[in-house]
Amino acid sequence: MRRRTLLSASLGLGMLAGLASVGSWSELQVDALLPGKEVLAGLTLHSGSALAFGTTVTIKTLHADALSAQAVIQDALREVRKIDALMSVYQERSQVFQLNRDGIVEAPDSHLLYVLTFAQQLSVLTAGAFDITVQPLWRAFSDARSRGALPAPEKIAAAKSLVDWRQLEVQQQQVRLHAPGMAITLNGLAQGYAVDLALEVLRARGVRHALLNTGEFGAIGRKTPAQPWILGINHPRQADAVSALVEMDGRKIATSGDYATVFSSDFVHHHIFDPASGDSPPALASVTVAAPSGILADGLSTAFMVMGADKAFRLAAQLPEVDILLIDKKGAIRKTAHFPELQA
Repeated sequence: MRRRTLLSASLGLGMLAGLASVGSWSELQVDALLPGKEVLAGLTLHSGSALAFGTTVTIKTLHADALSAQAVIQDALREVRKIDALMSVYQERSQVFQLNRDGIVEAPDSHLLYVLTFAQQLSVLTAGAFDITVQPLWRAFSDARSRGALPAPEKIAAAKSLVDWRQLEVQQQQVRLHAPGMAITLNGLAQGYAVDLALEVLRARGVRHALLNTGEFGAIGRKTPAQPWILGINHPRQADAVSALVEMDGRKIATSGDYATVFSSDFVHHHIFDPASGDSPPALASVTVAAPSGILADGLSTAFMVMGADKAFRLAAQLPEVDILLIDKKGAIRKTAHFPELQA
């Protein structure tokens, strides 16, 4: 099956209906795995990193040959950097930056078309809870934060009036925003999509065991014969604490939380926006999603933060191979029955 089969294929549906802390996640260092150490029979650990998406992207592989391992790691990292360069809201050469500046992009890249189309399908699936056109709200809150304040209600209302995913036109030859002042962000999809692409590279080159971190996670194989790759979900209020351990079971893992970028110290106003209210959703502190693809896990983690627990659980129950763990503002944890939490 070709990769560009969009959301229906990601869902398996025929149609739409010590801890080394990294961003919202931690990789659990159960044992000291050092580069060059033999872990599986004939395989040694190799790692590489690069800057992308405003963070350090890392890849760890178990491979028999050091030169081959570094070559495939660098190829996978190039895929990640390519998506960052294409979809950044800050880099002037990115097509997302150009779209936000000019309201139009001619001859859009095929990766951009894929992610934009996926975003529209996810907006339909979530009844608009997921909406990549919330960037004007980010700008309003970010500008106010630079002055040590929150935006005035009229500023929020003006930004909210520009939020509507249906006003983004996606065509093979052209992408267009239909209202002046509209802007998009792909921060809720691009890192997960980069996981998918990088894992494709690793698999195509014969890598059987790897862990990839772009801010979202994907893995192949195992860490040791007796141990899978394991992640720790950071506690949303305690920087050095872990709320749960997750076993990488072949699915991709993404987390969204109210603590990643805050506009108020009480975590009421943060970087995730509800398109319906023009402000941050009030109920949840973090959402972790296990899903068949990175782009789906990434998008759903944002959407479920907006939707709240009850709607999130109802939708997750309809989606094949999707499981979630939610932490509310009081620290209470709820999860679906098959969420891959590692039990002590």
